[in-house]
Amino acid sequence: MTEDAILVAEALTKSFRVADRVTTALTGVSLSIRPGVVTGLIGPDGAGKTTFMRLAAGLLVPDAGRITVLGLHATRDALAVQAMLGYMPQRFGLYEDLTVQENLDLYADLQGVPRGEREARYAELMHMTGLAPFTRRLAGRLSGGMKQKLGLACTLIRAPRLLLLDEPTVGVDPVSRRELWAIIDRLVRSEGMSVLLSTAYLDEAERCAEVILLHEGKVLDHGPPSAMSERMMGRTWAVSMAGKRNRDLQADLDGQHDVVDALVQGDHVRLVTAGRALPESVTRQAGIAAREVAPRFEDGFIDLLRRRQGGTAHVAAMDGAAVPEGKSTDGVVIRVSGLRRRFGEFWAVDGVDFEIRRGEIFGLLGANGAGKTTTFRMLCGLLPASAGHLEVAGLDLRHAASAARARIGYMSQKFSLYGNLSVTQNLDFFASAYGLSGSLRKQRIDWAVTEFELAAFADQLSAELPLGYKQRLAMACALMHSPEILFLDEPTSGVDPLARREFWQRINALARQGVTVLVTTHFMEEAEYCDRLAIMALGRILAMDEPTVIKALARTAANPEPSMEDAFIHLVEDTAVAEAA
Repeated sequence: MTEDAILVAEALTKSFRVADRVTTALTGVSLSIRPGVVTGLIGPDGAGKTTFMRLAAGLLVPDAGRITVLGLHATRDALAVQAMLGYMPQRFGLYEDLTVQENLDLYADLQGVPRGEREARYAELMHMTGLAPFTRRLAGRLSGGMKQKLGLACTLIRAPRLLLLDEPTVGVDPVSRRELWAIIDRLVRSEGMSVLLSTAYLDEAERCAEVILLHEGKVLDHGPPSAMSERMMGRTWAVSMAGKRNRDLQADLDGQHDVVDALVQGDHVRLVTAGRALPESVTRQAGIAAREVAPRFEDGFIDLLRRRQGGTAHVAAMDGAAVPEGKSTDGVVIRVSGLRRRFGEFWAVDGVDFEIRRGEIFGLLGANGAGKTTTFRMLCGLLPASAGHLEVAGLDLRHAASAARARIGYMSQKFSLYGNLSVTQNLDFFASAYGLSGSLRKQRIDWAVTEFELAAFADQLSAELPLGYKQRLAMACALMHSPEILFLDEPTSGVDPLARREFWQRINALARQGVTVLVTTHFMEEAEYCDRLAIMALGRILAMDEPTVIKALARTAANPEPSMEDAFIHLVEDTAVAEAA
């Protein structure tokens, strides 16, 4: 432990009892955090990140050990600690029926900020967050990224010495993520603030001065991100095969002996191997091309966790999820032309056209408020279009919406199952809702429990599941009736990297079995899995093509190999400039 540490945890242990089940969130955690830097708190779902944050904020009492924050005992001196730090939880409590200004005033009152100091602080925060033009807008009418920035501004009304941010960028688009990080960097650089930030985005972890890796309530690693990357030297590769789609090649390589990780990345599959040479299971494949590439923090993160799981990836085959024979037709299964949707005077979707073929994975990307979810809801028959033609599975949604809904599965952006029902009860309810009965109903429930590894949670209330298992259950319910088309609205938001990999294994397996998948995501690397992408802004499509073609739109002499995030930001910002002109 360093003497100048701003936070010190010593043998910290915390458990929770839910009904008759005891869950240990933290076990003997000891660590220290340096002042004046951003420290990342990384780990899978259920690792203990939020529990640690709440203990540091004096909101929970540890079962054993202690935590010292800013030189004070976080439990004994909880009120004094809370007066000196800022804490922004995952679900920050904005009042959506109040304006931006009214939310600022409310939090200034709660934090005891003198009225004479408020005007200057408000002006600084509104300038920093870019919210100055929106102070009269209701918080409920802000985009997701703007809500996060308002939440951060409310947390910062009284400038804290230590800022705790629990996954502040979950569910926001890349432009908003970049803006939030610019604010954080400015706070550290100009105000000398210390920041402890948990995140599910591992590219964000690389921006931290130090990272703490938690797993199952214990510290697995603590140090600069570069140290974890350097340990992976000689074990990371770019692999491709002529004539084979990268997501099919990835499916072949994932889970093979001595393959730790396989991830589609641009025009190749990024491979992490157990040793410093390509395994024979890879090199013996005819037509394979491989070259060594520089390691990343994410490679080391996945390697550490996989070694604790036995060394290789779990492969989700999705056996039994195929579309029943004769239920689907070849060719185009979704047709959209001239699609428009108006809310009052606002056009949320304004002239959208696209077609999606059977077995295709089609990605819909866009900034918060671009119109993606509205488009989804219209395609699912949950929201009528104001104008245009929508055809799903050969059915016109204006005349046969209920028949079309019977042939699709839908997983919403937010967990929408019944939290007061158990896992098995939710599966049974959705099987019944889709008209399954008798032996078929039992067969599909048994399939879901086995395929999604839900047996250990069968009797647990779905509201009490870890986030990754909530997502598994939601996807299982959407697939109960073997749908021909699957709509996934930001299905991996907030889920850790291991759970995201497993989720996409399932999506790829479904596509290979003929299921058509339409997916939205804020993870730009996930867009690489799609056969085609459409990037939306202001209710319109800016670009639609294969991922490699869209990335090429952002290619410059200074950036000859742009990422999908580069392309996304390029397109969205160019559109914003054109609209302002």
